[in-house]
Amino acid sequence: MNYAQIRSMDISNGDGIGVSLFVQGCKFYCYNCFNQETWDTNGGKPFTDKTQKLFFDLIDHPYITRISFLGGSPLIDENVITINNLICQIKDVFPDKKIWLYTGFLYEDIVNAKITSDLKDKENLLKFFRRQAVSNCDVIVDGPYIDSLKDINLRFRGSSNQRVIDVQKSLKENKVVLWES
Repeated sequence: MNYAQIRSMDISNGDGIGVSLFVQGCKFYCYNCFNQETWDTNGGKPFTDKTQKLFFDLIDHPYITRISFLGGSPLIDENVITINNLICQIKDVFPDKKIWLYTGFLYEDIVNAKITSDLKDKENLLKFFRRQAVSNCDVIVDGPYIDSLKDINLRFRGSSNQRVIDVQKSLKENKVVLWES
């Protein structure tokens, strides 16, 4: 996986003070995307073991309450396995930190995807990792950015079709529950 940047004191991509990882690669190509330079999966820099150590060192401060994954798109095929592994490690090492994830995929498409027991099938495996990554998040912002629905007054999203979803409540209630600050 490649990444575009890491923000160490981010207050704009989730609630509270966070660390944000902007991944490289997106297949949604939203018109007037604010971050088009992250579309190319070959752009940016490799996310190495050294990068991961830096990322975890930035998270390991009491004033950091949130980690956000965005980009690009964290859940595309090229990124989802690494993102899932990072989320699982963060939940293990920093269980009190909130995890936010931005994706052009829809929540329902991820959690309701048909997954068979054949995890040797690549598409099936990717669906599994997408679901696992999302199920370990606290909040996801889903849906592609739609320029005609742009609203600069919205918190944590760019267009009105996008939703800020409380993942844990949604999983518990088996329906989409929107996050409230």
